[in-house]
Amino acid sequence: MTTTITFDSGPGLRTALRVDGWSTGVFGVFLLATAPLLREPLGLPPAWSVPFGVGMLGGAAALLLIAGHPRLPSRLVAAVVAVNALSAVIMVELAVLDLIPLTNRGRAFMLAGAAFVAAFAVLEFAGLRRGQAAS
Repeated sequence: MTTTITFDSGPGLRTALRVDGWSTGVFGVFLLATAPLLREPLGLPPAWSVPFGVGMLGGAAALLLIAGHPRLPSRLVAAVVAVNALSAVIMVELAVLDLIPLTNRGRAFMLAGAAFVAAFAVLEFAGLRRGQAAS
């Protein structure tokens, strides 16, 4: 039997989750809508940008569902933090390991995305810690 600890997060964590969810969704739509156009300036093949975009739409839906809970389940918030942190690490690796034929602009784009995702991981981790300490 497992239990899920829930807590009242206050507006900060919930807002971070919602902004993370909406920005992830918007960026997923951007990747899907511009997939063929990103190949030349960024070196991002549609075979990569389309699955990234679809994954981001799924992630956005999950984030918005989690943010909608009246009392946030700490395990789900911890999972969000872990996924964001892992995503940031993977994006850095993709930028520096030449797994994708990125241009210099593409590398900068990927590193900027990693910084953006890492910032959400930090904000959500801080909100999780505050919420758990208050419960």
